[in-house]
Amino acid sequence: MNIMDRSRLTRRVNSFFVGAIFALLSAVSLAEAPPARLQAPGFYRIAVGDFQVTALYDGPTTIDAKLFKNAPVKEIEKQLARFFLEGPALQSAVNAFLINVGGKLVLVDAGAAKLFGPDLGNIVDNLKAAGYTPEQVDVVLLTHLHGDHVNGLATPDGQRVFVNADIWSSEGENDFWLDRETAARAPDGAKPFFSMAKNAATPYIESGQWKVFAGEQEIQPGIRAMNTFGHTPGHTSYMLESRGEKLLILGDLVHNHAIQFSLPEVSVDFDNDPKQAIASRKRVFAAVAKEKLLVAGMHLPFPGIGHIRQDGKSYTWVPVVFSPLPRESK
Repeated sequence: MNIMDRSRLTRRVNSFFVGAIFALLSAVSLAEAPPARLQAPGFYRIAVGDFQVTALYDGPTTIDAKLFKNAPVKEIEKQLARFFLEGPALQSAVNAFLINVGGKLVLVDAGAAKLFGPDLGNIVDNLKAAGYTPEQVDVVLLTHLHGDHVNGLATPDGQRVFVNADIWSSEGENDFWLDRETAARAPDGAKPFFSMAKNAATPYIESGQWKVFAGEQEIQPGIRAMNTFGHTPGHTSYMLESRGEKLLILGDLVHNHAIQFSLPEVSVDFDNDPKQAIASRKRVFAAVAKEKLLVAGMHLPFPGIGHIRQDGKSYTWVPVVFSPLPRESK
């Protein structure tokens, strides 16, 4: 064999071994990288003036399309199809919002805990992922006392989750959900909601941390309560304002983004007073669309923050675009 033949043979052998090694490494690499089973932590931050608002994801839930009322089924199906959705089970989010007000932490709603299924109850985990602990929360503002907004206040054995926080509820919610006679008269299907409200509130009432406010007023500096009654008797939204920038936390004015922006006259089966709920939604939609205000909702697709654009007699949900936080000026 001459030198040229030996050179060719050497190159072929080397090529074979290099290919074999790469094939082996690829097989090992694939074996060591199974599909991930966890999603990204559920928090997202925005700035509102000097406030920092962190959306916290409690988890996904579902709502039956049949629970939406006051519009033909075909029209509701049409709106769902526009967003590539179909019923009957529609995925919905449960969100809460943490506001850093000059170093003081204000949480709006506390999530569902595990009482509405195993996929919910992630507020505390995502609070920690965002860099905080429950002990650091100074104030919890409640939009209303439905279980998916208050169950997260207490542990399964009835202990306070936010041990250093004052909890604020509107007078209308307090007088309805925590009244024994009202609870006793409630239909059997509604009684669990009264029990959830009572179980969430009791440890804070006993500790003296349960507070009640009446009417529209500033609950914390730069955070004002707004009456948006109807979904529940004392349902409250919260307007944040700092350095001329505003964000309105809607609460449960919306339960599905594909339906109730296009059809604001659509109510949901568990609205306490459907006519009042519709009136509150239309009033707020018209105002925030005109002023181009930023809004946030507890059942809007996470992070649940965006704008409402008016399109004739209907509206369109325009979510925020993922953005970095503004840099601190030097």
